[in-house]
Amino acid sequence: MFEPLSLKTVRWRPVEGEGLEHLGVRATGSSIHVESVLIGGEAGQACGIHYRIECDADWCVRAFSIASTSGERLEMLSDGKGHWRLADGTPQPQYDGCFDVDFTGTPFTNTLPIRRLNLTPSDGITRLHVLYVPFATFQPLADTQFYTCLDAGRRYRYQAAERPFVAELPVDSNGFVVDYPGLFERVL
Repeated sequence: MFEPLSLKTVRWRPVEGEGLEHLGVRATGSSIHVESVLIGGEAGQACGIHYRIECDADWCVRAFSIASTSGERLEMLSDGKGHWRLADGTPQPQYDGCFDVDFTGTPFTNTLPIRRLNLTPSDGITRLHVLYVPFATFQPLADTQFYTCLDAGRRYRYQAAERPFVAELPVDSNGFVVDYPGLFERVL
């Protein structure tokens, strides 16, 4: 459904306030490498964030790292089957069952389940457990989210399970969010 991906550069800016994210994705035969830098605000504080996400060829997250310009850092690894550990090898069983990651401050992490699941409208509502990381604290949480394909390869509905938030997300031919209503808009 989505076009093959080898190299892609994308930029988003917040609808309100100042900021910019510059993201690059490089796909090889067996892996997908994501690297991004964003500047802006989080929880009322100015921030600068650099993150990397490593996925296998099926868009299953295998590792990520997040670092802030003020010195916070988080690195985690996954077996691709919903089991996580810290970079030093310490198991994190409280996140068992979380396949995808969701970072605040970026619309990119919506692409992960959209590409991994390759949903169609006939799939209905899909319930996901994700590893949610707010940039304000770098403290991961297990979170439940719902995705629904409204128009295959073009439009998806994201819904938070624990709060009243729903967004319809138009995506490009690679599954990257074009417009995140009220939060982000694509500029490249």
